Amino acid sequence: MEKRQILWGKVLLVVYYCCTMAAAQTNFSTDQSALLALKARITGDPQNKILTNWSSNSDVCNWVGVTCGERHLRVVFLNLSEFHLTGTIPPELGNLSFLAGMRLENNSFHGTIPGELAGLRRLTLFSFGFNNFVGEIPSWLGSLSKLQILNLYGNGFSGSIPTVIFNLSALQVLDLRYNQLSGEWQQSIYIQLFN
Repeated sequence: MEKRQILWGKVLLVVYYCCTMAAAQTNFSTDQSALLALKARITGDPQNKILTNWSSNSDVCNWVGVTCGERHLRVVFLNLSEFHLTGTIPPELGNLSFLAGMRLENNSFHGTIPGELAGLRRLTLFSFGFNNFVGEIPSWLGSLSKLQILNLYGNGFSGSIPTVIFNLSALQVLDLRYNQLSGEWQQSIYIQLFN
């Protein structure tokens, strides 16, 4: 009887291990697919950092600008700051469900910021400054309850600031300077809060 219990224990352990590995592989594939969608939208990479380094044949956690968490090996930080990239942001980036920080400032990304990024509930840092984004500042940014730093300075955003942004209780820095926002005071808004 005891041997049978030990055998079943080993079988369950192997099944658990296989299921865990399959789930990790699925999550890894999701993160890799999201970042490869971004790579596909990049039309200019003068330093050749993304186009030559990001490959489906290599571990996403070793890609330049990508940081993975130690526990789940999921993408937790994306730092493409000052890579001088040109392109647009794909909606697939919203699938990076473990992402806590995203720095894309000082590039030439353009267009609008996709609404699918509203699903990035772990975000604490969202820095898209000095790019060429246009349209209104997305109101869904107000649903990112963990957001501490929101930098959208130096773009072509127009309209008014969504009031829901001011309801973000964790927000410490809000920088919206150098946009085409309506209202004189909205042209130069920079707020640093201390909780």
